[in-house]
Amino acid sequence: MSKLPLDIISDVFILLPVKTLVRFKCLSKPCCAVIDDPDFTRLHLERSKETRSNLNLILKGLNLYTVDFDTLDVAVPIDHPFSIATGTEAFGSCNGLIGLRNSERFLALFNPATRKLMKLPTSPIDLPDDSSKSGYVFYGFGQDIKSNDYKVVRMVQFYKNEDDEEGCYYDYEVKVYSLMHNCWKKITKFPYYLRFLFVFFYHLLHRRGYGVLANGVLHWVLPPRSEMGWRNMIVGFDLGTEEFTEVPQPDDVDRNFLLDVGVLDGCLCIICNYNQVNVEILVMKRYGLKESWTWLLSIQKATPTNLVKFLRPLAYSKDRMKILLEMDSQKLVWYDLQRKKARTVKIDGAPDSFSAGIFIGSLISLNDWDEELRKKQKEQDEGRKRSRKKRDNFLSEGFKLVL
Repeated sequence: MSKLPLDIISDVFILLPVKTLVRFKCLSKPCCAVIDDPDFTRLHLERSKETRSNLNLILKGLNLYTVDFDTLDVAVPIDHPFSIATGTEAFGSCNGLIGLRNSERFLALFNPATRKLMKLPTSPIDLPDDSSKSGYVFYGFGQDIKSNDYKVVRMVQFYKNEDDEEGCYYDYEVKVYSLMHNCWKKITKFPYYLRFLFVFFYHLLHRRGYGVLANGVLHWVLPPRSEMGWRNMIVGFDLGTEEFTEVPQPDDVDRNFLLDVGVLDGCLCIICNYNQVNVEILVMKRYGLKESWTWLLSIQKATPTNLVKFLRPLAYSKDRMKILLEMDSQKLVWYDLQRKKARTVKIDGAPDSFSAGIFIGSLISLNDWDEELRKKQKEQDEGRKRSRKKRDNFLSEGFKLVL
């Protein structure tokens, strides 16, 4: 191995699975250097996306589990140093990194492949006034595509007093954490309708309010507000511009449904549930273009008592003839697009109730960001030293002139 040129070693390594590369880091220092190189990490991730390799399922129940997508056979518990007895929530994943939450004070980013974890700095929730109290908290995690920065979004609802059942009196507090700068930033410009985002039935009984990432934008659903004359709305937050936007919906669909959003093969999709009897899924082929919404599939209940309460698309099969679906937070099924039939997937060790998501294994190192932050801090310290030296020299020369 030592006689092979490093570029050949790199070409071979880039074809290997993430788990194998993690083990190979122990072979030698040169091998470790190749695998840890940021350029190699980036190229390996790009290849994984192109070939749809290193895909995993994450099952989120009281505990967290991963399942190899190629086999879908065994659920393996995620062992991480952030674990607590009451359970740790995963509020998003991007490029192999998972956002973890124990409470509003304890957030972290974790790479299950490398087992590296980075705890985020605490950012207090600032109450609007002394009589208010914080309510529901929304989270999202993703990558700013332009700057290659990873960001966490936190949106906090407030209640005016004990009699305030809706929690719509105050604007939300919106903060964004930047991994590149390792700090939180408060967002002060957002639409008025954001304060109406939380609906108890939808966000507590139907799904958790974690943002769905597609095209560098996090998405949440604002459920219908009949008293406001509002129908289903898709609220987006652009991680690049750090601005909110409303995502256009297709015109040619009946609006009388419970709306949900998901992501399939990198594209935003909507799930339209018609009274738990029929569910349709549409995909936005070109992000932001209203005319690009494309019908994908429709599933109806099999029997009068077999209602479709919840449905989420996860991923295409390798031949793209089937789609893996999560149904009713209890099971996974392969849905054949041509035959229009579903087959249940049985996974050993899976929890009885869960929500599922797709994440791609990667070698992205959180240590690289720590080193980058230390480098920036060092440059800032050196800059301040140079400024002080120039000031001292200037004052010294000025003092000599006076004498």
